[in-house]
Amino acid sequence: MKSLRWRYTRLLSHAEDALSGEEGEEKEEAEEEGVAPAPAIARAPEDPTETQLAEASQVLGASEIRQLSLHLPPRVTGYSWSLAFCTARDGFSLRSLYRQMEGHSGPVLLVLRDQDGQVFKWTGSNSFFVKGDLDSLMMGSGSGQFGLWLDGDLYHGGSHPCATFNNEVLARQEQFCIKELEAWILS
Repeated sequence: MKSLRWRYTRLLSHAEDALSGEEGEEKEEAEEEGVAPAPAIARAPEDPTETQLAEASQVLGASEIRQLSLHLPPRVTGYSWSLAFCTARDGFSLRSLYRQMEGHSGPVLLVLRDQDGQVFKWTGSNSFFVKGDLDSLMMGSGSGQFGLWLDGDLYHGGSHPCATFNNEVLARQEQFCIKELEAWILS
């Protein structure tokens, strides 16, 4: 059986994204002054198809959406993202999340921001990826720990290193409070 590889991709925070924008401004200033700019870091070619969101995200900025788009499977590239659930609109309830997701069978991107401003995401696929009941939603596991755990009120969460993702703790702390959560349908 061929093993699947998991990877965790850390998104730039808004502050880090702003810093990378400042680097671009420094390059333009250097060009205006006739100074040769430092060599740029090669980037992966971007898909010419821009990701379209059916409505605005409270969690993701434009640069984060572009970053995520580069890591999505080819079968969802170019599709518009529909917001099926968000805590700002639908409240903090796992039952509400389940109700809003009922009837959707396509790929879903779950994004959350914690009280420290950390944004989490996952890339890859595995049939043992998610376990949920009315009291909690768990993603990834190994050694009795979950890569990501959310309580039934979608208020408290936890993250631990796990074999499924081969990840480190996704937040600054193993236990955190959820500030915002969104579930996007990618089809």
